[in-house]
Amino acid sequence: MRIDDYSIRTAAHADLDAARAVMLDTVYRDFGTGYVPRWHGDIIDLVGAYVEPARHTLLVAVDGDGGVVGTGALDSRGPAHPPNPVRVAERYPSGVTAQLRRVYVRPEHRRRGLARRLVDELMAFAVADGGYRAVYLHTDPAVTGAEPFWRSLAKVVHDEREDVGGGQGIVHFDVPLG
Repeated sequence: MRIDDYSIRTAAHADLDAARAVMLDTVYRDFGTGYVPRWHGDIIDLVGAYVEPARHTLLVAVDGDGGVVGTGALDSRGPAHPPNPVRVAERYPSGVTAQLRRVYVRPEHRRRGLARRLVDELMAFAVADGGYRAVYLHTDPAVTGAEPFWRSLAKVVHDEREDVGGGQGIVHFDVPLG
């Protein structure tokens, strides 16, 4: 498929089961953790996490057959401490921070620009909101391709691998707002 064979749209209620499947498949296959409620509760409650709150959104990438093959979400919750470093949590307070979440693309649809298109749409949403001062995300560098992708779009603000003891090994990013 060519990139033009895909569309990006705000998730409709009819898309939620397929979006949840993309997310759960990713946490099982790519993260190797499986579903962990304290980390992935938003995946189960997509409506409460991303659909109903006015300043949150859930996007889906859809192939030419109408199948959901990618997701991207944004919410107004900054990173919490713990588990994130206190310095990161203080830099990105809830309410004025847009946090990018769940930017996932099924493996057979990767390397076609879908993740970048999802991020572009999420960033447009954040800018249009008008109340966000910063855009934040974190990634697990053990996930193939995740760290180089985010480094191409954002600036590292904290790499836990450099902490004494390595922290959780997570890399925290600031995405230019506009």
